[in-house]
Amino acid sequence: TSCLPGLQKAVVSDQLLPMERRSTCGCCAWAGLVAAMNSLAFLLNVLLMAAVFAIVLLPTVVLVYFGFQCHSRVLHSTAYYCKTVLDDNSSSALIILGFVIMSPLIVVATALYCSLARRLHLFLCFQPCSRAVYKGVNRRCSSPQFFRAWFGGARRSTSSDVIPR
Repeated sequence: TSCLPGLQKAVVSDQLLPMERRSTCGCCAWAGLVAAMNSLAFLLNVLLMAAVFAIVLLPTVVLVYFGFQCHSRVLHSTAYYCKTVLDDNSSSALIILGFVIMSPLIVVATALYCSLARRLHLFLCFQPCSRAVYKGVNRRCSSPQFFRAWFGGARRSTSSDVIPR
């Protein structure tokens, strides 16, 4: 019986010997450690996504903010630029433009986040639950490719990198 309900035996193709089960106490301790590691990896992914989306969507936020701030039916600020530069028509134009450019910028932010997450191998930081039950399950964050991605090691060129003339 497993100490984690619903967990099946791990099948690892690269291991020749059967894996040894942990004791109940060790299983519970490793389950807490795996949960903490997965929570940390999730938090790292969320922080990266929030940073990317905040940077990419900044133009939209600025346009919509100034549009709403200077429109007479919304906030009607007494700031100098609202009185001299922006009237109700230009404020409405800023609001509309901000919402129109939001969709393409969301696509750009999503693509940029996915590219960074793939390049930094962030999804390899999530540990399988079988690591808590069985001894000897390999850590995926300790691979050489993971450290090369984070610490800027040189990438080996392949034949597909060479452009024929």
